[in-house]
Amino acid sequence: MSASAAAYTVLKLAGAAYVVWLGVSAIRHRADARVALERPGRAPATRGHAVRTGVIVGVTNPKTIVFFAAFLPQFTSGSGPATLQLALLGAVFAVLAVCSDSLWALGAGKARDWFAGKPRRLDTLGATGGGMMIALGVTLAASE
Repeated sequence: MSASAAAYTVLKLAGAAYVVWLGVSAIRHRADARVALERPGRAPATRGHAVRTGVIVGVTNPKTIVFFAAFLPQFTSGSGPATLQLALLGAVFAVLAVCSDSLWALGAGKARDWFAGKPRRLDTLGATGGGMMIALGVTLAASE
């Protein structure tokens, strides 16, 4: 891409057009979230299902493995057993991640309740998000 200005421009404009298309699609389908909120389509998963799924995704995610392999060893001391130190650092990371994710989940629950209070708010959110995506696509297309 760096060798061909024309290829870069074509790729940039294609990406910008795609972002604009996503924005228009978000505006056109802004009522879908409200409809889904008013008419839940399926029964909730069993208790703990989301936690199990999250743990499996987190443990098998290559980005997590690369993070632990590349980032954590620099915080170990050469005077002690590296395995124990890495396990402790990993456990600290896991505790912090659970705390952070729990706060996000509580916030998402509150947001869902707020949107359920006036489901039309979801329409406004979808239209606003779509408008922002269109603006981002136009800005991308106009940038040098």
